[in-house]
Amino acid sequence: MIAIIDYGVGNLFSLNASIAKIGAQAVVTNDKKVIEEASHIILPGVGAFGDAINRLRQSGMDTILLNSAKTKPLLGICLGMQLLFEKSYEFGESTGLGLIKGEIIPLKNSISSEFKVPHMGWNKLDITQPSPILKDVKEEEYTYFV
Repeated sequence: MIAIIDYGVGNLFSLNASIAKIGAQAVVTNDKKVIEEASHIILPGVGAFGDAINRLRQSGMDTILLNSAKTKPLLGICLGMQLLFEKSYEFGESTGLGLIKGEIIPLKNSISSEFKVPHMGWNKLDITQPSPILKDVKEEEYTYFV
């Protein structure tokens, strides 16, 4: 059984449904015993590094993950993967779980200005031309960009 870690960050039930679709059994949990009994662990995440690592620490989930990672596969997805590193500089400096050597640094500070940094997040649309793709989207409506 795969344990999907619930620490209040991420689209857990969509991930659980995806795993079920391929025929594997998973459970969304924050229960130490369930995590210890799992064969694999997935650490998902969406949001800011500092907030997420603080949630893990406040709940004691950081210790559970560090101990479990010694004996079973641990997959980090999106922010969950970033949390596995030693440190992040997103919105200040935060210490990660340290399971992977390295640091998470903002792209805007690490690449040449000739490259565009990809944007992820919610923004309002300014529709300048009609498009069949946007026919049901209202002007100034928030849309998520990935």
